[in-house]
Amino acid sequence: MEERVQDGGPGSRGRGSLRRARMGMVALLLAGSAAGCAQPEYPIPSADQVEAFYQVRGDLQVEMNGNVAELSIRQDADQLRRGGSTWARVGPYIYLFSEATQSMLEAWPGVAAIRVTTLPPTGEGMVATAFLRRDVLNTLTWRRALNVAGLARRDATESPGRMTDLIRYGEDTVTEFEYNPRWVP
Repeated sequence: MEERVQDGGPGSRGRGSLRRARMGMVALLLAGSAAGCAQPEYPIPSADQVEAFYQVRGDLQVEMNGNVAELSIRQDADQLRRGGSTWARVGPYIYLFSEATQSMLEAWPGVAAIRVTTLPPTGEGMVATAFLRRDVLNTLTWRRALNVAGLARRDATESPGRMTDLIRYGEDTVTEFEYNPRWVP
């Protein structure tokens, strides 16, 4: 009579235990690589949390559309009456290229983009809109954007060319913009 040793018994090293050891190693490797490849999850702010960054005089409305912050603000009637199409075009860039936007994007890495839309003083529709993806500006270009926008805010009345500089910078930088032909012929 031949004595047989079964796989998996105490002290035995048969094919079954070797196979289980290999499968265990593969499972550990897969679990480790999956954990290393997992994307960190970034929370999305509420509209109120985004709005808290902006100190705006006027009617500011903020909505979150997925991971895009959408700001809408009514533009002052005097600006549009006196400044015409220049003021109509510059509106979104004043808010888009601001310390508030930069701070909000730094605080909420889950926000992929921001859209700013200026609305007419009364009625429906929009005056202008501009869309900026998070990754378009880096540390240096943010500095430039804040400088151009700051000069436009400070010197707009005495030097309307500062607004034109901001408009050009905005049109060259943002990924998408649109002007209402009623306000910008």
